[in-house]
Amino acid sequence: MSDTTASRHQSDTSTTATSDHRAHPSGDDRFELVDKHLRRVHYAQDQLIETLHVAQDVFGFLSEDLLLYVARALRLPPSMVYGVATFYHLFTFDPPGEHSCTVCTGTACYVKGADGIVAGVTEAYDVPSGRTSDDGRLTLKTARCLGSCGLAPVVVLDGTVLGHQDTASTLDRVAAALEGVG
Repeated sequence: MSDTTASRHQSDTSTTATSDHRAHPSGDDRFELVDKHLRRVHYAQDQLIETLHVAQDVFGFLSEDLLLYVARALRLPPSMVYGVATFYHLFTFDPPGEHSCTVCTGTACYVKGADGIVAGVTEAYDVPSGRTSDDGRLTLKTARCLGSCGLAPVVVLDGTVLGHQDTASTLDRVAAALEGVG
């Protein structure tokens, strides 16, 4: 192989290697996961809600920049993307806390004291439902139903489903999570 041919082959190989994994201009690799989803759905505009779910799963929340990124990728007006995202209560626009506590407020859980659990966590950690504490350590959410009525009241703490909770047991578990215990 001549020097010219070897040089051309080497540059072709390096071009292919870099084009296989295009870094997002921000340097944030999480965009590649969103891009992978977009390619899978062929950038279809009717996949907006699913794309927003994927973006939120990857980033933890939908920032203004992320909404604009999705709008551009799907060739939709930013106002439409923002309108859809704000219409559905499952989307959040604030960064989540280090820990998350979701209290089920469905009928079975409510009857068995879910409102007291929400009030207790709100008071103990100065964080209203749907918000993150000022120190960024705890996000408190409520859910209409988690589908575990036999375990009512149910709390999901950092992804772990806790059944038959009361205010005291929930506060103990949240305190342990915040202290890094268990």
